[in-house]
Amino acid sequence: MSALFHLNRDSNASTLQNQIREHLVNAILGGYLPADEPLPSSRSLAKSLQVARNTIVLVYDELTADGYLISKERSGYFVDPAFLNNQTQAANSDEEANDTVYKKTDWTKKLKVHAGTQQNPSQAHAWQSFPYPFVYAQLDSKLFPIDSWRKCWRDAVSVQAIRDWTSDRYDSDDPMLIDQIQKRILPNRGIQADSDEILVTIGSQHALYLLAQLLLDQTSKFGIEDPGYTSAGHIAEVIGASVASLPVDEQGLVVNDGLNGCNALYITPSYQCPTTVTMPLQRRMELLEKATEQDFVIIEDDYEMEINYDSNPVPALKSLDKHDQVLYIGSLSKTLAPGLRMGFMVGPKELIREARNLRQLMLRHPPLNNQRAVALFLAQGYHDALLRRLSRNFQDRSEAMAAALDKYLPGSYQQPSGGSSYWCKVPEHIDTAVLKEEAAKRGLLIISCSSYHFGDHLPKNYVKLGFSAIDISAIEPGIKILAELIREMS
Repeated sequence: MSALFHLNRDSNASTLQNQIREHLVNAILGGYLPADEPLPSSRSLAKSLQVARNTIVLVYDELTADGYLISKERSGYFVDPAFLNNQTQAANSDEEANDTVYKKTDWTKKLKVHAGTQQNPSQAHAWQSFPYPFVYAQLDSKLFPIDSWRKCWRDAVSVQAIRDWTSDRYDSDDPMLIDQIQKRILPNRGIQADSDEILVTIGSQHALYLLAQLLLDQTSKFGIEDPGYTSAGHIAEVIGASVASLPVDEQGLVVNDGLNGCNALYITPSYQCPTTVTMPLQRRMELLEKATEQDFVIIEDDYEMEINYDSNPVPALKSLDKHDQVLYIGSLSKTLAPGLRMGFMVGPKELIREARNLRQLMLRHPPLNNQRAVALFLAQGYHDALLRRLSRNFQDRSEAMAAALDKYLPGSYQQPSGGSSYWCKVPEHIDTAVLKEEAAKRGLLIISCSSYHFGDHLPKNYVKLGFSAIDISAIEPGIKILAELIREMS
């Protein structure tokens, strides 16, 4: 039986005990262990695997408690026949299916909605294998406070905490997290909100989808920045709304008569996605005035709300809103971890109530154990400490990026006041979708502007270069290689 085991003694992710348990479970569920023969004794299996006997005893006891094994006095441990019965029934069903030809359902005719496959500009799953990962929305793991996060997770599974989050709250959120968002996160952006004006979401995109469901239909016109976050437009299209492609300049969204007729806008005023420009206060006031005049709603996505190098950052658009026209979306995933998927929205209590009802129909609420861990991370000051550390590191990397671009690609960018990326112009004859493919061959992972174009009328000679995941020492050599490649393609 030891031939079924391949133990990785150098693994930091899984103990030997967990590896042995996993192999045994796979063998049981795969039908490799007969029910009428005992498993090897703990002593003999431990000897063959060269592990402590107590390790095998603990695994056998765990599997017995979980119902995989049964213990027979003086005979040893056996596989519970119930698992083999299930395997036999499944095998018989497969054999019967092989004897009969069934007509398969044509699901292409059943589907009423076709969401399509959207480009994902930042999620290159193999980014860690690249020497020069200029990716966006990924975080250098060396900057993450692992010990502090683990402590919060331990606290989140204390007896009292488990009593708080194990029951289904049906549609409500962890009050501790709501309190922390209300008192620690929003005031930094100049926003005041009551607890019933805040809803926790599984990331900012979940918030955007909820709002689109509530605000748009087939008669609606939805305005998005172009270039911009194209998923906003695709969400609106799935719902049936028409999408207006709105121009962006060096101050962000252009406020003109092109906004007339829109029912709602989706914008990123703090650091326009992807150009990184910050909308100045005067234009923000013009946009709010236009919203009042034309009676449209503004969805403000403050996706990198906390990463600012300016000593006097421009306040959130929501903080300037006097007419409840602005709905605010925030994300904690950009500073904690992208995979955590923790966000929130802020709006009038009437809208938040309906968003909560809609969310309940979809998924009840984001997992409460995750909410509690994040709440503790905020309450104990770890998040503020992390933000200070990220801001220092990101500012250093931003300066290194600017110096490298000035040296190898001068005049290619506009200096951002925060965030974690640069929007760079390359010679007009270069298609950056092709540049991206060629760069990958040389170890560079970059994002072409096509990932941010909703329409097909925009220039193709821009790239987004993120620096949140790349080591500062790799920035200059990476930009040098990129510049050399651009010269070769020229």
